[in-house]
Parts: sequence; structure tokens; C-alpha cells
Amino acid sequence: MNKQQGRGKLGLVIGGGAPNSTLIAGALAAFLAEGIEFDVISASGAGVLMGLLYTAPRDVSPREALMRWAEVGVADSIYKLFPVNYKVFKKPGSQAESYRDSFMQQMQGMPAMSSNPFAQMFTQQFADAQTKWNDWMHLMMSAMSPSDLNSGSLGLCAHLPFLEQSIDFDAVPRMAPEFYINAYNVDRHQMQVWGKHEIGAAHVRASLSFPFLYAPTEIDGENYIEGAALDTLNFDPFIAGSDGQPARHPEVDTLVVLDILGDDRLIRKPRNLYDAWVRSIITPLVKISKAEQRLFELEHNTDPVTGAQRRRMLKVDLMRDVPEQHWPEVLDWSSSNMQRLFDVGYRAGLAFCQQHREQLGSVPADAALAA
Repeated sequence: MNKQQGRGKLGLVIGGGAPNSTLIAGALAAFLAEGIEFDVISASGAGVLMGLLYTAPRDVSPREALMRWAEVGVADSIYKLFPVNYKVFKKPGSQAESYRDSFMQQMQGMPAMSSNPFAQMFTQQFADAQTKWNDWMHLMMSAMSPSDLNSGSLGLCAHLPFLEQSIDFDAVPRMAPEFYINAYNVDRHQMQVWGKHEIGAAHVRASLSFPFLYAPTEIDGENYIEGAALDTLNFDPFIAGSDGQPARHPEVDTLVVLDILGDDRLIRKPRNLYDAWVRSIITPLVKISKAEQRLFELEHNTDPVTGAQRRRMLKVDLMRDVPEQHWPEVLDWSSSNMQRLFDVGYRAGLAFCQQHREQLGSVPADAALAA
């Protein structure tokens, strides 16, 4: 990416929301393609993981890391029978952790199906078959996994066991933009915000410890839950403190918002019991997200004397191209939904960059490299 001259400081707020998070991944991939650089990034919930894949992925490029996230969905043929993403939500406990490590070592030692030259003649069909095979193997692994889950457990799932394999935490303090994440301290009853020089794997797990799904994460003897459960959008770095402290980044004059929760179309009649449970989580977050944006704009981003905006706010219309007939499935963890939403998010990101090119100082990546 090439830093553009002539534009002010640019901030990015990445909101929470896991099942449809590939909308955000697609938009971030579009920002990469357009050569946009953000000076400050603030994230909450699933947006924390998307933001770190965008800025500090392990062993792959940011674009590839974001595209890989679209592959964590479950093959449709399996998802229809068992609509749970067992590839993301793992059983908790030390026995389950040891079992997973052992199983993955055995999987890596198995000969790849791609070594069959006959199968390579049918590339796409083979790729689809291998994806289904891998997903079936993961399902068998998950079903057979031991676990210490019991009535006294504080959460259903293990805390993101794939995190260290996905994020390069050594690179986080060195990333170019300032980067912030939030989590709620349940002992002090206050929101905690960490900057890039403080963020480690435990802090990310704390920022994603949604109640019931995950037990609270303990850091230095204090317990944290997901910040997005209360503040779906982490505007904190751009807000002056109630104690008179100035905002961390008053120099940001354009704020881009990626929000996938504040849409009333997410509130609808469920299709089954599992869908009803998912929507019981999402429904209150829709209203929280909408209220947060109104509150920020009215109380923190509007001059009380002149009524003028303190900074320009630009919201990416991430859900603009979701087909109307697809809305009932938009929160599914199926492979087809996650890939469809990635594509929708990518198109929305490109359209946004084209519409606001002057404010963003965006230059397509190919043009930036040529310059």
C-alpha cells in the first residue's frame, strides 16, 4: 500500500458479529486491493479477529488470510444435517486440547488426496470433494473428542484454539496503524480498551469471550467478557473521557465504519430451534448497534454550538447486495453463505472506495505498486 498525500487522518471502526463476519473480511480485502491505509483501527468482537487478519496474519498475506476466513464454513451437505460450526466452536477442556493436537498431527501425516493424478484432471470437482472430505473428518474428530464440559462449566466452547496459528502476535506492536480492542471487566464493571503494545493472545480471547459460548477470560486475576456484547462498535478511541481526558485520536477527521449488526432485517422468524438460539443473541445486538451509532453521532461527533460534525463519518453498506431471498440464511455458518457474504462484502468495499476515493485517498494496489 502507498500512503496518499493530501488526505487527513483516517480511522476504521470494525464492529462485532461472527456468523456474517465474512462481509467484513470481503470489505477489508477490497480496501487492500484499493491501497487504502488507515491511521487508527478500533475493533470489537469478531471485528477484532478480522482486523488482526487484515494487519498481522501469520505466515500468509493479509488478503490470503481474509480469503481463508471465508473457508471456515461447513460444507452445505453437512450443515443441512448438523447446522453447527464445529470447525470454529471446539469442545473445552485439557483432554479435548490434547486430543485435537494429536488428531491434527495424524491428519498432517496422511497422504493428500491431491497426489492422485487422475483426480487432478477434475480440479474443481476434486477440490469440492476434498473440502467435503475434510469437513467430514473434522466432524468425526469433533464428535469423538473428549471434554470436561459439565453443569458447572462457565461456557460451551474452547477459547479460539486456532488463534496463535492465525495471528502473528509478535507483529502486532509493529503494525503501522494504531490498533485498539475492547473487553468488559466483569469484576470492575467497566469497559477495558487495549492498544497494540498491550495486545496478546489472552486479550484477544477476552475480547471474544461471548457469554455462554465462552467462559470469561482471566487476565491478571480479573475476568473479562466480549466487549461487543455491550459495545458492538468500539468508538472509545475517538471519544473524550467523562473525567475530562481528551480523546486518544482527535486528529482523525474521517471515520469509516464496518457494521454488520445494525440492520433490522436480521430480526426475523427463526427457521428452527438452533436458528432461534442464534437470533436470540443477535436480536438485542441489532438495537445496541443502532443506538451506539446514534449516540456517537449526536453526543460525541456533533459540535453542540454549531451543530457541525467534528469528523466525517462514512459507513460501508455491507449488506446492500445480499439477495432478498437469502436473508433467512444470512447467519448460517455454511460454506456457501460464508463465501457469498465475502463476495458481497468485497463488492461493497470496492463500491465504497470508488464513491469516496477523494476522502480515502485510495489508489488501486496495482497502480500504487506501479507508482
